[in-house]
Amino acid sequence: QPQVVESGGGLVQPGGSLRLSCVVSGWEREYFPMAWFRQAPGKEREGIACITGSEGSIYYEVDVRERFTISKGNGTTVYLQMDSLRPEDTALYYCATTERWTCSRSAMVFNYWGQGTQVTVSS
Repeated sequence: QPQVVESGGGLVQPGGSLRLSCVVSGWEREYFPMAWFRQAPGKEREGIACITGSEGSIYYEVDVRERFTISKGNGTTVYLQMDSLRPEDTALYYCATTERWTCSRSAMVFNYWGQGTQVTVSS
């Protein structure tokens, strides 16, 4: 089964930028969905973006679409470039993958998760 590791979180001032990275290993599959979710205390896990070879990039929230960019790097690495960060972006950010062939905004669809990386936006 695959292993998922995300990194790149930290403390940033409003208006700043961060780039999150996610690496999936242990799979022989060439194509599979890779998604970013976030969860703030007291809130449900929220789908941010997802990417596959067939579907390209999918964004699940208009405001996020204007400020965040999901992209693939070398191998099974995916990035989430976050610009113009706001305090309301503060959350634990997760990377996830699934045995399905298509993306989904539902956390229930994803089988394999990283441990999360904390993003804190504060003055």
